[in-house]
This record gives sequence, structure tokens and C-alpha cells, in this order.
Amino acid sequence: MDTLGDLVARERRSDDPALSVPNSRGYDYHRLCTTAWKTGNFFRHLGVREGVTVAIHATPAAQPILGFFGAVLLGASVRFDPPTEIDGRVLLAPAESVADYELPPGGQYVAYGDPAPDPTVSHFETDVWSENPVFPETPFPPETLALSGERDATHADLLDAGNAVASDWGLESGDSVAVRAPLADPRTVAAGIVAPLLVGGEIVLDADRTADFAVADAAAPESSVLTPGEVSL
Repeated sequence: MDTLGDLVARERRSDDPALSVPNSRGYDYHRLCTTAWKTGNFFRHLGVREGVTVAIHATPAAQPILGFFGAVLLGASVRFDPPTEIDGRVLLAPAESVADYELPPGGQYVAYGDPAPDPTVSHFETDVWSENPVFPETPFPPETLALSGERDATHADLLDAGNAVASDWGLESGDSVAVRAPLADPRTVAAGIVAPLLVGGEIVLDADRTADFAVADAAAPESSVLTPGEVSL
């Protein structure tokens, strides 16, 4: 794999579980890949492209993960849990939090969960649902920035770190990895998002579920746990 978009490539679609979230039936690989492409197409309409930033207010829900893949499919970088004033093209946040943020002129605000009361704010679920499920090839080099913030990481950085975690854990298809640390740390993304998807495993965002492995910044119920600081990135 060369870029993070390869994790949601067409040939990876299957009925195997890919993403577990609270109060939802979750996503298999077919649904995850297809919805990631639709998110990319939606973001493209909002001006997302290589060299711009998509700011994402992360919660334990599918939308931040889909937003991450929609952005990186286009060569944009993602800033999880950004400051309230952020030089981003798009902000993706829960409806009740959108008003807390300020983008530069021309920035696009997108709410997830409930629609925002402001009619100028797009609604993620509505707009993504109506998008084309076919994503056109958008080539860019593996050295393209994928995550920005206190620590930056390229596509190659995250894939290399994810592969190292998968190897250290001995991750296999069907294994699950719980995310119990902030996605604002790229090492959490590498271990909790990239590593399981590399092997056909499952990302677990449901805090009430005990997974096979976990990346965590505090005590966790899983038998095998890494802290973000133990991830080489």
C-alpha cells in the first residue's frame, strides 16, 4: 500500500466487520469503503484538495473516521480536535459544537449527528448519503501530509507505523482494536485506525466493548494494550 486511500480500495470491500461504534450496527468493509468514497466526493464539492486542511472534532462515532478517509483520499491533511480558530477549508463537528469554531472566509462548516440550526451549515449524513459511490482516482505521493497538528504525519509515516504495530501485535484478519486515546495524536491513528485496517481487522470505538487489542492513554480492559508513546512514529 502506498497511501491511506488504499485501505479503502474497491478490492477491500467485504462483509467482514471494519468499524464498531456505539449505538449502531457498525460498518463492514463494503459499507466503510463505499461511504469513505462518498465522503471524499462530498468534500471535493466543498473545495477539499491536496494542500488544504480538514478540521475534525472527534467523538466516538463513525463520522470522524469517514471524514478522515474522505479528506486523505483527496490528498488533504486532517487536524483532529483542532483549536477553535483553524486555517482549514472544512470543519466537521457535532451540530452542537460547530458554532465554537471559526474558519477563514470561504471555509465550509459541516455538522454531524443532528442538523445544525444554521441553514448555511451542511449536514454530513444527508449530503454524504446523496453522493456518488464511485470515487475517481486522485493520485499523489506517499509523502503527502495526512495529519497535522502538534505532530505531523504523512501517508507513508502512518502506513509504516501501522504495519509495525500490526507486526508487533501479530494482528490478523478479524482481530479488533479499541481506540481509547485521542485521535489528535497521530500515533493513536496509526495503531487504532491504520493497523487494524491493514490486516482486515476491526476498529472499535465503542467504549463498552472489550476488543482483542487497544491503544489507550489510561487503564483498559484489553489484555494487550499500547500507549501512543509506545508507537514509533
